[in-house]
Amino acid sequence: MENDILIHNIDDLKNKIYTIRGVQVMLDADLAAIYGYATKDFNRQVKNNIERFDEDFRFQLNDEEVKELSRWKFSTLNNDNPDNLRCKISTSSEAETNLSSKNSASSTKRGSNIKYNPYAFTEQGIYMLMTVLKGELAVAQSKTLIRLFKEMKHFIQNNAFLFDEIISVKQHLLQHDDRIDELFTLMDKYNIEEKQGIFFQGQIFDAYAKFESFIAQAIKEIILIDGYVDLSVLERLAKKNSGVNVTVYTDPKTKLTSQDIQKFNAQYPTLSVKHTTKMHDRFLIIDQKVLYHIGASLKDLGKKCFAFEILDSSLIPPIMQTV
Repeated sequence: MENDILIHNIDDLKNKIYTIRGVQVMLDADLAAIYGYATKDFNRQVKNNIERFDEDFRFQLNDEEVKELSRWKFSTLNNDNPDNLRCKISTSSEAETNLSSKNSASSTKRGSNIKYNPYAFTEQGIYMLMTVLKGELAVAQSKTLIRLFKEMKHFIQNNAFLFDEIISVKQHLLQHDDRIDELFTLMDKYNIEEKQGIFFQGQIFDAYAKFESFIAQAIKEIILIDGYVDLSVLERLAKKNSGVNVTVYTDPKTKLTSQDIQKFNAQYPTLSVKHTTKMHDRFLIIDQKVLYHIGASLKDLGKKCFAFEILDSSLIPPIMQTV
């Protein structure tokens, strides 16, 4: 058996150490290959001495940890399939296959498709393995592992700031993923086909049709921030769904009269007009969930080239505080 297994050096083993649950670990399949065992035989040796392996020595990965490990560490294995991390009995590595073709054939007959989440061994668990696994090969490999963990400790201590930066970047990426998922959820809910667009001079009908499609998305509330609202804008807002409340923030010098507002409310309740001089750009907020930034006053859509875009909904509260 020992003739089939290489004595690994530290550089060979560095990529087999992972950080899971805040501790450095090695997986059962990797350790089995290092010590010259099939994974099932390796785990059997451990189970025969299970009283030596407490939870802080050895633990089984849950499904989320398997997926995370697949995503971050095994992206080059078979198109990043999480099942690659679930150890197949007697098929964990090429080395194991070479060890015992008899065992491999037996496994094929008795459940080679059986999969389970791998076990992770902490540094203490690996030291405990050294008391369980015997032979010259086990002694040689154990010495290499001891040196490896010592070197990795020094590396982490000397690069702690780098790991903090990596964790920070990862957290920000996860936050961005959540934002993107939220945006697509809203797009599906409100039947939004485009996140941004541009209209050129003369596309008046197309521009107004697009604006009315925004209005039609509202279920409860429409908030329009536009410094130049006139009667033509109210005509577009009248296309809203029944029961949707409208609040307009516009310049105090607006051409809208109290009579215009009264007539609108008589037929399409409820419209509230408030005055502000703090806003330059135009914003349309749908149900406090979708935020449109519109590059032209709504009364002038299509008269000149302008663009629109959907902004992050987290900007809605600060905009409402400012207005």
